[in-house]
Amino acid sequence: MPMNKTNNAIRPRPMIELPVISQSGAMQRPQAIPPRPDQPFVSGTLRTSVGMVPQVESGLTGCDRWGSVKARWGVWRMNYKIDPGLYALGRPHESSEVFISANYKLSFDALRSSLPGRNAWILVLDTRGINVWCAAGKGTFGTEELIYRIQTSGIKQVAQKGKLIVPQLGAPGVSAHEVRRHTGLKIYYGPVRASDLPAYLDAGFKASPGMRKVAFGLKDRATLIPLELSIGLKPFVLIALVFLTLATAAGYAAGDLSGVAGFVQSLRTEGLFAVAALGAAILAGAVLHPVLLPYLPARAFSLQGAIVGLVVALAVLYWRGGNIHAWPGLLEALAWLLIIPSVAAYLAMNFTGSSTYTSLSGVKKEMRIALPAEIAGIAAGGVLWMGSLIAAWRNWL
Repeated sequence: MPMNKTNNAIRPRPMIELPVISQSGAMQRPQAIPPRPDQPFVSGTLRTSVGMVPQVESGLTGCDRWGSVKARWGVWRMNYKIDPGLYALGRPHESSEVFISANYKLSFDALRSSLPGRNAWILVLDTRGINVWCAAGKGTFGTEELIYRIQTSGIKQVAQKGKLIVPQLGAPGVSAHEVRRHTGLKIYYGPVRASDLPAYLDAGFKASPGMRKVAFGLKDRATLIPLELSIGLKPFVLIALVFLTLATAAGYAAGDLSGVAGFVQSLRTEGLFAVAALGAAILAGAVLHPVLLPYLPARAFSLQGAIVGLVVALAVLYWRGGNIHAWPGLLEALAWLLIIPSVAAYLAMNFTGSSTYTSLSGVKKEMRIALPAEIAGIAAGGVLWMGSLIAAWRNWL
């Protein structure tokens, strides 16, 4: 669900080349460097038997929230990460729970903010700034990394009686019996959502059926819209400027007015309409599709996006009110009936990476079929749109 420099970003640091020996006697990775205590979200340090441990609070600051907003919009998202290693939430002791998290700061913040008034240890794995679920699939939130952090963080010394709690979404990457064989620690799988942790703990580490299910309701889908929008908005600015310029120039050349009045009229009726139509295509694929996802026909996201885009295109053309009985109007209408659904289908297809039920093989199959069709639709629509401008100009001549 990418990043760079934010207030909470970190610079890569060299590792200290010290060997770590597992219980089996095999040499592992070098000794890890403890998390820095000067990270902006760290509130202090806690003295322990293994040294000073950075201390954090469950309450999020304005800086934390602003960083989350930027990450949601794709701003430096791939570098929105923290130092891996051991953290103290409040003032934990040897019997406090140990929660495992990713070093993607949104994941870390979701965990600590769900545990107000509780004392716990948080062991952060180096997932390269990727969230728990995706990192589990990629292997960075995995058995080897968890064993390594247990061996190098000192958690076994400071939390001798604590229970090790792994988020359920990280389960695909973690082999519980391997972790226990190498470290002697038993793993408990927590609920899907961090917000359910208090109820899970109060129930004696028992999750209700609802805590084990991954929901993908409107709130979850809407949370992903900013990032999907940012994907479409980046190329939109340049393309919109091209369409704005060409449409305004063609409209001015073929218009009844000249001078400033003619330019303003052409900008308003031709240039801004072209920009609005492109914006409607992005709105259809990046906003309306995820909002309406459960109610749309067809299984393929690209086809769903094309359906939404077609409806939006018809609405845009109705608002336009062009004359389809003349060549300029007919070519323009056909152009947007191709461009808007094709763009919407492409953006909707991108959403497969954010959904909870698409498969890699299914996505690859869909891309092989849909991507060429989307490219062809956009290209053909662009040719027809240019043809409408030429036709309007020739009619004026």
